[in-house]
Amino acid sequence: MAARGAAVGAVVTDVEGTTTSIAFVKDSLFPFAAAHLDDFLDAHGEEPEVSALLAEVESEVPDEEPRATLHRWIAEDRKATPLKAIQGMIWRAGYADGRLHGHLWPDVAPCLRAWAAGGVALYCYSSGSEEAQRLIFGHSVAGDLAPLFRGYFDTRIGGKREAASYAAIAARLGLPAGEILFLSDVAEELDAAAAAGLATCQLVRPADGTVAAGRHAEAADFPAVAARFGLPR
Repeated sequence: MAARGAAVGAVVTDVEGTTTSIAFVKDSLFPFAAAHLDDFLDAHGEEPEVSALLAEVESEVPDEEPRATLHRWIAEDRKATPLKAIQGMIWRAGYADGRLHGHLWPDVAPCLRAWAAGGVALYCYSSGSEEAQRLIFGHSVAGDLAPLFRGYFDTRIGGKREAASYAAIAARLGLPAGEILFLSDVAEELDAAAAAGLATCQLVRPADGTVAAGRHAEAADFPAVAARFGLPR
């Protein structure tokens, strides 16, 4: 199990199961994207950005119509970069007109504000697109938290279960890996981060059914993370 080491200069947080309930993503965001996918593609499919994403989908699955592929990927919860980008575009409209509000656990926003105010650099790393991350924090139930974050990372930097991804993030941040704390509910993601030298903590939220791995520091909520790693409160 990881022990507290160097002072934390930056926190990189996962979203689903960490800051945000799994149910919100599974039961609200994904169905919303699936329900509005066809209308979105009808309206925007010829635009250069969307057209490029559809071409990327077709290159990955050339024997299936891209629209059908996207619907299937949504149903499978596929971590495909072009899907995540298109989902983010669909969610943007939902957040903008108030049909969607980003769920956060009640303990999250006060800690993010305290950490940022105390000089800790905040970043997000999720399999959801960078835009989806900005939207969920920018239109959260706790208000606009997007300005608290200095940057966002998605699967374009690499898979979340690959140590190289976390090494690349550390290089982007310009900090020693041991001064970066990665928060996630998924043990395999934490394993990869630890392999790259990052400090790690598993969020074990009973409401999400997270099972403690027993090989990383553990916390039930963000205040417990702050207490364990000496972060501002």
